Amino acid sequence: MKKLVLMVLAILIVCAGLYLGADQLEKAQGITGENNLNLYNWGDYIDPELITKFEDETGYRVTYETFDSNEAMYTKIEQGGTNYDLAVPSEYMIERMIDEDLVIELDHSKIKGLENINTQFLDQPFDPDNQYSIPYFWGTLGIIYNDKFVEEDAIQHWDDLWNPNLTNELMLIDGAREVIGLALNSEGYSLNSKDNEQLAAAAKKLDSLTPNVKAIVADEIKMYMIQEEASVAVTFSGEASEMLWENENLHYVIPSEGSNLWFDNFVIPKTAKNFDAAYAFINFMLEPENAAQNAEYVGYSTPNKAALELLPAEITEDEQFYPNEETMKNLEVYEDLGSQYIGIYNDYFLEFKMHRK
Repeated sequence: MKKLVLMVLAILIVCAGLYLGADQLEKAQGITGENNLNLYNWGDYIDPELITKFEDETGYRVTYETFDSNEAMYTKIEQGGTNYDLAVPSEYMIERMIDEDLVIELDHSKIKGLENINTQFLDQPFDPDNQYSIPYFWGTLGIIYNDKFVEEDAIQHWDDLWNPNLTNELMLIDGAREVIGLALNSEGYSLNSKDNEQLAAAAKKLDSLTPNVKAIVADEIKMYMIQEEASVAVTFSGEASEMLWENENLHYVIPSEGSNLWFDNFVIPKTAKNFDAAYAFINFMLEPENAAQNAEYVGYSTPNKAALELLPAEITEDEQFYPNEETMKNLEVYEDLGSQYIGIYNDYFLEFKMHRK
């Protein structure tokens, strides 16, 4: 027993030493709570040169951590284990985080450059008056296809994905809202539907899509499409932009009957420690030259109207990624459906994935 106690004490002493050593190392490197910004963002979603530029201009040191889904981000912030100063959730998750008191109300007197944001991306239903969030990027969900294997006019609508000629050729993004949503849109329903009959009809229609589905994946879609291992995929506009850059035979289509218009915004979590650093980074990214540089690097659409003037015309005039007003009218923003209907969407999506096996 005595040996066991001594062993435990020895382990505790070693752990304490490691902790103190790490703490001293961080202080020696200039990393303290006062000058460190903990940023929680999607993967490959900012130009690394901008991180360096921000550090050089402000003296803050950025700790950058990534997530691969809104739900993963939400869980980590809700558990409160890490004190992130800034996070970048999507619209429906922002609404949920506001409702659950997980983000702070912003002090707009500390925000400089909000006038650079196009007004159509402000004052959205998920955050009226942008009390809690500041736009970062926006985009759409659509279809990408390869004109070597598919005629251009053959892919214009969601229903075209059910074409028997696409057997084992279709890649789907691994997301319940996206896949159930496209089935709903194909039937003329809202992608935020809470009508049980509509949801059942969408799920039934998806079952008939299974012969065409090659895989249901996430980032792997880029590799498959660039290397021409599949001819058609459902993906987000920014991902599509990167694919088009790598393969000139690819094209991106936003179905005219409707699709998803999404927003990713900055929020300051309730557990944040360095509010000054958070506001400094928001202001830095609102500067037109920084927003333009970031949009060119990431490939997603910027809501910063002043930045648009700095971008090449071939980017800003490309309606695949900056759609016209008529297309925008038919796009919907995901709403927080509540736990009951999120569960229903997830259940139908899981059944669809299991069915295709």
